[in-house]
Amino acid sequence: MTDLTVRFGGVVAVQDLALDISAGSVTGLIGPNGAGKTTVIEAISGFVRADSGRIMLDGEAIENRPAYERARSGLGRSFQSLELFDDMTVLENLLVASDKHGHIEYVSNLVTRRQDVLSAATIAVIRTFGLESVLSRKPTELAYGQRRLVAIARSVAAAPSILMLDEPAAGLSDMETRSLGRLISALASEWGIGILLIEHHIDMVFNTCDRVYVLDQGRCIASGAPEDVRRSDKVIQAYLGDSHHSARAVNRQEKDILPKSASER
Repeated sequence: MTDLTVRFGGVVAVQDLALDISAGSVTGLIGPNGAGKTTVIEAISGFVRADSGRIMLDGEAIENRPAYERARSGLGRSFQSLELFDDMTVLENLLVASDKHGHIEYVSNLVTRRQDVLSAATIAVIRTFGLESVLSRKPTELAYGQRRLVAIARSVAAAPSILMLDEPAAGLSDMETRSLGRLISALASEWGIGILLIEHHIDMVFNTCDRVYVLDQGRCIASGAPEDVRRSDKVIQAYLGDSHHSARAVNRQEKDILPKSASER
């Protein structure tokens, strides 16, 4: 993706952003609240119209395609609000995502030959995410951490080449967050998926990502290897100057991005 610009009226949400999501790697996108991170995912996936820029997927330009065509071409995403079908079982949620033919054929298969519609990707997703014991349950019957996993699993069941995750660790415990980080790394290294990770959990970002981009007020102010970004003066200043976080919140949530001398001021 190059030169992505998104405006909402007179407000420039994202400006001239260049971002590379490579197959088999995890790319992080971080920044203060309101920096434009979710807008980037919305623009790439086609839910928000970009004012300018080129979005490439597997060598083809997709910026003029509708969202459903981008998804069918291999562009997957998760949502902060999970967006699960609460009246369906976990298995049915996965089957909807993996269906390539349309809802009528899906419903017919579900009734007459349910096992035939379990693609290899769906079976692998069920095993990888450890969902065997909850397939017959509905999302509302699961713990919050499990619902988060089901939401990501549904995105993976569609067999995307690129997967964008918007704050997947929100609301998870430290143990669940570490486990999720390992799972995301495995999806990249073992499944070959290119992953874009937006996350406020800084430890998870720097322990999981191969490359990190930092947004501030819609502009990329730093990018590179996690250790290089961690020490960037521009990144430190952007987080310290974020009016949406108190100094205490910065020290608690972002302390690992700051040199010791700065975090103790």
